[in-house]
Amino acid sequence: MQIRDIGEIKLIQRLTKNLRLDRTVIKGPGDDAAVIEWTRDKYMLLTCDMLVEDVHFSRKRATPFEIGWKALGRSLSDIAAMGGIPRYAVVSAGIDPALRVSVADGIFKGIRSLADKFGVNIVGGDVTASKKIVIDITVVGEAGKKALATRSGARPGDLIFVTGSVGGSIKGRHLNFIPRVNEARRLVTRFKVSSMIDITDGLELDLWRIVKASGVGAKVFKDAVPLSKAAVSFDRAMRDGEDFELLFTMSKADAGRFLRAKPGRIKTPVTYIGQIMPKKYGYRLASASGEEKRLGAEGYLHF
Repeated sequence: MQIRDIGEIKLIQRLTKNLRLDRTVIKGPGDDAAVIEWTRDKYMLLTCDMLVEDVHFSRKRATPFEIGWKALGRSLSDIAAMGGIPRYAVVSAGIDPALRVSVADGIFKGIRSLADKFGVNIVGGDVTASKKIVIDITVVGEAGKKALATRSGARPGDLIFVTGSVGGSIKGRHLNFIPRVNEARRLVTRFKVSSMIDITDGLELDLWRIVKASGVGAKVFKDAVPLSKAAVSFDRAMRDGEDFELLFTMSKADAGRFLRAKPGRIKTPVTYIGQIMPKKYGYRLASASGEEKRLGAEGYLHF
C-alpha cells in the first residue's frame, strides 16, 4: 500500500492516532494550532507550516520577497484562525547553495517585513542544503482563555460567515495576502465566535473540517458565496484553496449583534453564506432554485 492509496486525511489520522498528550495539552493535532496550558488567563498557541518550491510556489512566478512573505503568512493565518496573537517565530530553510545570495536576502526580507507588520519576533532557526527551496516556520502565539476559537464549537442554528472573497488564488493572491489576524482579534474579543478556521484548502473542504469536528451538518447558499474577480469558476473557487480568509460561525443572537454593531465590525467585508444544521441533514450546497447538492471533503489535498 502506498501513501497515495490512503490520501492525506487518512495519513494524518494514522500518524496522529494514540499520541501521548499530557494534561498541559488542551488541543493537539486536528485544529489550526495546538493549544497549550500557559498562564492563568492565556493559552499558548503553537503551529508550523512548510513551504516547498514547485508545490506552494514557482520561482518563475514568485519573487523571493513573495516567497518569504507567504512562508510566514501561512502560519500567521493559522494563529488568526484560533483568535490568537502571533508572538515568536523560528525559521528553518533548505536552499540550493548555487543560488545567488540575493535570493536568500529577498526571501528573508519578505519574512521580516510581515513579521514587523504584526510584531512577531524572529528568534532562531536553521539552514541546510536542498535542491529546491523549502521553508518551515514555527510560530508561537497566545490567546485569551475566553477568546479562543476552534473548529469544534459550531452548533445547529449557527450562521456561517466568510471574510473577503474566495477563488483565483492561483493568479497571485496566494503570494501577497494579509493574514486576517486583526480581523480575527476583533471578532473574538468583541463577539462570541462558536467556531473558526482559515481557508487554506478550499471553502468546501475547510467547512467540512468544522462540520466534522463539531459533529453537525451544514447548508451553504450557493448564490451567497463571495467570489473574487479572479475566480475561474464556482467549483474552483470552492476547492482550490489558499484564500487565507476566515470562515467562522456565530449563533443567531451573536450574529445579530455583530451585524448591528457598526463601530465593532471589521473593515474587511464579511458575508453570510449558510447555516449550521443538525448532523442528520448532512453537508449540502443549496441553489436559489431549491436544488441541493451534497458536499464533502473536496478541496486541495497533496495526495
